[in-house]
Amino acid sequence: MFAVLSASKTPIIAVTTYRQPAASGVWNVEAAFLPAVYFSSVTDTGAVAVLLPPQPATPGAVDRVLDGVDGLLIAGGRDVNPSRYGQEPGEHTDTPDLLRDDWETALITGALERDLPLLAICRGMQVLNVLKGGTLHQHLPDVVGHNNYQLGGGQFTEMEFDVVPGSALLTALGGAAQLTGNVYHHQALDRVGDGLTVSARSAEGVVEAVDIDGASFGVAVQWHPEVTATRDARLFEALTAAATTYRRNA
Repeated sequence: MFAVLSASKTPIIAVTTYRQPAASGVWNVEAAFLPAVYFSSVTDTGAVAVLLPPQPATPGAVDRVLDGVDGLLIAGGRDVNPSRYGQEPGEHTDTPDLLRDDWETALITGALERDLPLLAICRGMQVLNVLKGGTLHQHLPDVVGHNNYQLGGGQFTEMEFDVVPGSALLTALGGAAQLTGNVYHHQALDRVGDGLTVSARSAEGVVEAVDIDGASFGVAVQWHPEVTATRDARLFEALTAAATTYRRNA
């Protein structure tokens, strides 16, 4: 499939998925799935979305995937295994998805080595930060004193963020110094990893985005732009534009 699509000028963007029990009709089985808003946000910009379910992160598999795509989107999901940043799990921390942690860590590592355009969302930003030696607040309400960042029940909170001047995020947003986004996270970045620069914060100082230093396009956000992409697709348009350039220069 990759060989056929590679003949086209259309950029291919890989999108990671969940892998956990799911029900469909009479079946209740372990499955790979992803909310449609993620890949629709990619295809609506004119790119092709290819879904990547968690699987063994062998070097051959990771290299084969990344050599066939022009951009990478790491989707949201459950909490990263705290052992990866030297902590024991707190009482509110999810049971880790070890296969997905390994797979997405390997994909991000390979993307950084290739300077492959990368957009990481929510959990994706946390995986990136941990990979780069950073740590996480395991339960944000313990830090800020409320649960507004994750109300529960699938209810997003709309918040305003201050975007850092000169950041890659600011460029992707077309120079907008303030941004409104939908948040749903009970964890957040604590110590920021090496090679990452904070590019947006909430009014309380919670890190809501980071840039990957030196990347042609490397942006990670803690909020969920896919939820509002029908009215504000700037981040996905920037990813597709970077993927188009990457493909042209390959």
